[in-house]
Parts: sequence; structure tokens; C-alpha cells
Amino acid sequence: MHRYVARANVDHYLGILKDAALTVQQRSTTTSLLVAELDKLGNDAEHLEFAESKVATSRQQVVQAASIRDSFVPGTSQRQDAERHLIHLENVHTLLDDFCQRLRNKIGPRSV
Repeated sequence: MHRYVARANVDHYLGILKDAALTVQQRSTTTSLLVAELDKLGNDAEHLEFAESKVATSRQQVVQAASIRDSFVPGTSQRQDAERHLIHLENVHTLLDDFCQRLRNKIGPRSV
């Protein structure tokens, strides 16, 4: 049950972090909660597939956010807001990718 709750919490926090309207404090708090939930999963190598799917999804979100940012004229407030959101999504992606890498290192080479 603990694993299910931790995964559900990870999904919940990632959903919250997609919101471009979050304040810096809200992002910081939610990111801290996300890290705590990932740490709970970090003790069990069976979560690699779950982690890899989250990394793939976050990568798509970064690409989409970059495309949105690029659609705005440089120097406008919309572009600046989109740039901040993109940077945040890149940071979340890095966090997830690092977690996934730690799990891969724990597991070692997988047999094919």
C-alpha cells in the first residue's frame, strides 16, 4: 500500500508542478514534497519503469514548453513568463532523470 500511495503522490505533485501560475513558494514546497516521495521510492529498484515513464513524460513537457516559449516575441512579458515556466519544467525533468539514474545504478546492467 505504501508504494501505491508514494506513486500516487508523485503523480499528484507532478500535476501541480505543471501549473505555470504557481508562486515561487508554492513551487518550492511542492518540489520538496515531490523529492520526499521520490526518496520513499528510491529504496526499491522495482520502480524503475515507473520512473522512466515519468522522465519520458517530463521530457515531452519540456519540448512542448519550449515550443510555446518560442511562439512568443522575444522581450515580451508572455515570453518571459513562458521562459520561467520552461526553466521550472527543465528543473523538474532533471530531478526525475537523476532519480531514474540512481535507480538504474542500483539495479546495474539489465539483461535483454
